[in-house]
Amino acid sequence: MESHPIAKQIEDLFRVTMAPISFFMGSTYAKRAGDPAISDFVAGNPHDMPIPELAEAFRKWSVPQHKDWFAYTDNHPAARESVAKTLSAERGESYDPEDIFLTPGTFGALSVSLRVIADKGDEILYISPPWFFYEAMILLAGGSPGRIMTKPPAFDLDLDAVAAAITSRTRGIIVNSPNNPSGRILTPATLQGLADVLREASKRNGRRIYLLSDESYRRILFDGNTFTSPADYYDDTFTLYTYGKTLLAPGQRIGYVALNPRMADREIIRNGMFLSQVVGGWQFPNAVLQYALPDLEPASVDVAHLQARRDRVVAALREMGYEANSPESTFYILVRSPIADDWAFTEMLAEHDVFVLPGRVFELPGYFRISITANDEMIDRSFPGFEKALKQARG
Repeated sequence: MESHPIAKQIEDLFRVTMAPISFFMGSTYAKRAGDPAISDFVAGNPHDMPIPELAEAFRKWSVPQHKDWFAYTDNHPAARESVAKTLSAERGESYDPEDIFLTPGTFGALSVSLRVIADKGDEILYISPPWFFYEAMILLAGGSPGRIMTKPPAFDLDLDAVAAAITSRTRGIIVNSPNNPSGRILTPATLQGLADVLREASKRNGRRIYLLSDESYRRILFDGNTFTSPADYYDDTFTLYTYGKTLLAPGQRIGYVALNPRMADREIIRNGMFLSQVVGGWQFPNAVLQYALPDLEPASVDVAHLQARRDRVVAALREMGYEANSPESTFYILVRSPIADDWAFTEMLAEHDVFVLPGRVFELPGYFRISITANDEMIDRSFPGFEKALKQARG
């Protein structure tokens, strides 16, 4: 009997998303998410009230100013100009508003960009440990995923491994800096080396390799760290960004793709981006979010408070005997599981009302991830649970 024509794609998507699907739908966390008694460190969701600037912008821009206020709205000019102005100031070169494509967060930005660059069977590389839907999104765009591993505890990008992973079919590479889950920021020297590798490989293969730079956390920086974009070193870079992290409002889906001012064939790519947004499922943010973007651009959560939470949690866990990583950026702390089975240990923590994300979900077995977007009260009541679970695992 002939199989269903889309059965293979569904099978592949289930295979690569099985860990996150199993956790978010079948674990103890799936049963208890939202319970006010738990300490929820699983995802980068807000557990404090939203920042005032967010509600103020929504109140201001939700009031209609003309009859078409809630009509189809694509790449609103004022929003594009705001993004272009910010990027130009940050990077010391002029970004054209026509090269800014507004999307429903980085999720939408990645989807739109992959459809533009990838033909069926093209290879798209990504760095592991990754955000957990990179592989599935590459498959859905018709591409072939290729994984480049980094090693704890430093999670440095091995440029020799990048060069070895590139084949004649390679069309793109996804680079996530600052990295979720490791909190690692790639250095200028590493980015320069990466650009050299990609330029040499593009020349050798006779086709451009595009770099998709996921910069979702570039404004969540600790200890005076600075961020450098791969776009500063590599012309054929798509910058992907979301305001959901800076505003700590992941449910308000607004972000963008920015084409590097030095990217070749920008006119052709511009046309492809717009078509991808439209026929890919109208991948634009809703109208009110687009109008509000210039007001949201300078707003941010309290990064100093996040850093204080990081310091407190890392210090407490290390004192208990955990091996905890101190991130340079992002919302996340990586911790080595005291037993090899990280999934089993997260269930031990769940017995004590503490919920974390097992490393298997993001291709890093033997670890778990803590989100410091949990509020201070959750953090306070979690420490006895962390200590009890550690003793249970060791005993």
